[in-house]
Amino acid sequence: MDSTDVPSLAISYALKETSNWWDEINNSPVWQDRIFHVLAGLYALVGIVALIQLIRIHLRVPEYGWTTQKVFHFLNFLVNAVRSVVFVFRRNVQQIKPEIFQHVLLDLPSLAFFTTYALLVLFWAEIYYQARAASTDGLRPSFYTVNAIVYGIQIVFWLILWWKPTHIVLVLSKIFFAGVSLFAALGFLLYGGRLFLMLQRFPVESKGRRKKLQEVGYVTTICFSCFLVRSIVMCFNAFNKAADLDVLNHPVLNFIYYLLVEILPSALVLFILRKLPPKRGITQYHPIR
Repeated sequence: MDSTDVPSLAISYALKETSNWWDEINNSPVWQDRIFHVLAGLYALVGIVALIQLIRIHLRVPEYGWTTQKVFHFLNFLVNAVRSVVFVFRRNVQQIKPEIFQHVLLDLPSLAFFTTYALLVLFWAEIYYQARAASTDGLRPSFYTVNAIVYGIQIVFWLILWWKPTHIVLVLSKIFFAGVSLFAALGFLLYGGRLFLMLQRFPVESKGRRKKLQEVGYVTTICFSCFLVRSIVMCFNAFNKAADLDVLNHPVLNFIYYLLVEILPSALVLFILRKLPPKRGITQYHPIR
């Protein structure tokens, strides 16, 4: 045997062992349950943190009702709680008939996640336009309209899948959600970037300027990245069976995907936005009307 063949044989052996490890975990019901239960635990932890933060904010400013900040944390709690329950009963969810209800249980939290972080984009857009003395009257109606359109189109896809399940409709549904995720990523880039640049122009001695600048920069980067990754993965999910997230025998892929696009971003954003509003003189926390 030529000595130059040794490294190539070692690489081939390592790749074969990795492939065997991957397949062994993916096809093992025990490992599937373990990974899904770990995901459930992580979602539950993030949900509890969001709930605690919601309670803390309410105790600090109870007189302001349902502010944008409170709704954001409540939706975070709701999304993570539902995800946690779904992953606890993931094997049972896969057995639900008709199959359309499986799609609803797996896709609805993703839509709610989009709404949750679109609310953060709305919040930043309001701050940006208020700082420029521009009208914000059209922002909330636009927010509600965009969400109504997104949910409406997704419901149409669900109804078509219920009436006549076809692969092409399922592919179109996933492509649509990839587009929604890309739209959210661009929203963060647009308004997060605008707010960041506006804060940069404030005088250096402005109180809290540096901290707010870092906060906006970090959250924009995190949310833009997570929605961009979600969009890319959903495109692969639509056309490649090996990237299918809606099956039991891809637990490792599920773990990596949900950790990167929901759990880790949510945890980081909650940590960055952990500061409580002041007890008096709040002008930026408007009730949801």
